[in-house]
Amino acid sequence: MLRKLGLFFVALLALQSNVAAQHHGFGVGVIFGEPSGINGKHWLSNRTAIVGAVAWSVGKEDALHLHGDYLFHDFDLLHAERGKMALYYGLGGRIRFEDDSVIGARIPVGLNYLFAKAPVDLFLELVPMLDLAPDTKFDMNGGVGVRFFFGK
Repeated sequence: MLRKLGLFFVALLALQSNVAAQHHGFGVGVIFGEPSGINGKHWLSNRTAIVGAVAWSVGKEDALHLHGDYLFHDFDLLHAERGKMALYYGLGGRIRFEDDSVIGARIPVGLNYLFAKAPVDLFLELVPMLDLAPDTKFDMNGGVGVRFFFGK
């Protein structure tokens, strides 16, 4: 399934090769790590976005994982020869559905690369979390991913 999704994104890139990189609009893609699944991003401004994922956690118990984050992007700290590179950070929440479902807060920190001539971004993130229910404890997620952006 993930192989077919990857081929779909490559085909879309080939069709959109002259489109400038976007840091606006809506993008959808995949995230690999803990958890792994489908990821979406919607830019609210040139520096803020909301991100969400429907993913599968393969930690201690296999579980459906939903999360959403509000992100701030700093494009001034890192420079790329082509495209744009941002350090991002934010605040969000998660629900992991298992026998004792977990609700918690997320603090994502990551790097985001936006290609200069393709409506695609790559990201790498580490996410410290504080689970609030049913028990209070610290946890960590992380992953890498790619998204394709639609529209202008």
